[in-house]
Amino acid sequence: MSNDKIIPMKKDTKRTSRPLTLKDVSEASGVSEMTVSRVLRNRGDVSDATREKVLKTAKTLGYVPNKIAGALASNRVNLVAVIIPSLSNMVFPEVLTGISDALNSSPLQSVVGVTNYKPEKEEEVLFEMLSWRPSGIILAGLEHTDAAHAMLTESGIPVVEIMDTDGDPVDSVVGISHRRAGREMARQILRYGYESIGFLGTKMPMDHRARKRFEGFTEALAKNGVEVTDQEFYDGGSSLLKGREMTARLLERSPGLDFLYFSNDMIGAGGLLYLLDQGIDVPAQIGLAAFNGTDLLDGLPVQLATMEAGRYEIGQKAAEIILSHSEDEKSFTSQRIELTPQIQLGETLKRT
Repeated sequence: MSNDKIIPMKKDTKRTSRPLTLKDVSEASGVSEMTVSRVLRNRGDVSDATREKVLKTAKTLGYVPNKIAGALASNRVNLVAVIIPSLSNMVFPEVLTGISDALNSSPLQSVVGVTNYKPEKEEEVLFEMLSWRPSGIILAGLEHTDAAHAMLTESGIPVVEIMDTDGDPVDSVVGISHRRAGREMARQILRYGYESIGFLGTKMPMDHRARKRFEGFTEALAKNGVEVTDQEFYDGGSSLLKGREMTARLLERSPGLDFLYFSNDMIGAGGLLYLLDQGIDVPAQIGLAAFNGTDLLDGLPVQLATMEAGRYEIGQKAAEIILSHSEDEKSFTSQRIELTPQIQLGETLKRT
């Protein structure tokens, strides 16, 4: 049984039947509505004493400015629409932190929409976000439906597509080349002499970045006369359990594999734990590598080889592009920022 105590409201507790206005703050502070407006917008020449008085009064009353009304003149609100495919994926919280830190000292605030990797959902989220006339849009990926692409193109506000540079952006772009990341990992694997390679990852029609890494990976292998021996795909979200199950199925079919490449760290960590439980020597019997470079890997008994993609920096630089537009709209130009993914060798690649 719950021990929570329910405290009844006092009978004289009331909520206002209308939102507070500048006039309410003006009357309570004893200054003009124009002066109140200047203080709250941090514009114009107002004495420190008057400014302090107005701010204290507004805070005491619980006044919140009507941003939509203020936006009628500028046609913008101080919101940055951030559209990502998932909140459960460990990758995106770091991106959001980078965005938040970059906007921290500015009047802009981020608001987040989630698409669950569904193009039609991205259309819905984008439509709702744009209806608020945000000061900018940051969204993951370069692939969109025709309708979403049209909305982005005709929005009239800065758009920054993030995480991926393999394609043509609508406006600005910040990210890495996932094809390059796949090629670099393949070259590293080949450098250590692995020949019988298995791939484990999400089904990729909707996860375009994972698809591009796989394309780059197989391309680099093929140039050296090596092919992926077997592969295991899954639907749904990544998890340690998923990684364990996939690894078991793949090795049951193809016990001769000497290397496993996972599309992300979560399933890679699950695969590593499965192999250790089975008494398989990693990397002496089988090598492993994954992608993302997440903090999850720090707690594993063996350090998994992976590739770090600069997620925090991607979010930070994307937000800085939006800020640069808001500060100097007339001289703003689109930007293309491509970061270099960094291989972390860990302890699951054989050393020669």
